[in-house]
Amino acid sequence: MKIQRSGSAQWRGGLKDGRGAISTQSGALKEYPYGFASRFEGVAGTNPEELIGAAHAGCFTMALSLALNKAGFTAESLQTKAVVTLEQDATGFVISAVALTLEAVVPGLADAQFQEIAADAKANCPVSRVLDTEITLQATLS
Repeated sequence: MKIQRSGSAQWRGGLKDGRGAISTQSGALKEYPYGFASRFEGVAGTNPEELIGAAHAGCFTMALSLALNKAGFTAESLQTKAVVTLEQDATGFVISAVALTLEAVVPGLADAQFQEIAADAKANCPVSRVLDTEITLQATLS
């Protein structure tokens, strides 16, 4: 099976004074604004790093749900946050790390097995596999 999804971006102007818009195939984002200020100065709008974070959190959480089901468990709740670090190195800007934080409620699951399943989901979700950076996971089972 091969599935293809798409996103697009448009840009007008220079780096600092320019404006862009990001769209997704599904329409979840349609010409949503982004620019230098929303990426580097905290101004309203989106940026590539938060979109990567949302994609990674969503992908990991779905992979974990699948892995839990395969092990005979069903999550009552999985809450994941992905913090994407963008920093400058000698060659320019780089995404240097992604830190996943997970809060989970999974009835009947022991913490040791939970940690093993969560680590496997982190290593094998498609977004983790495409990112060439350090990915950490702090997983808490309630």
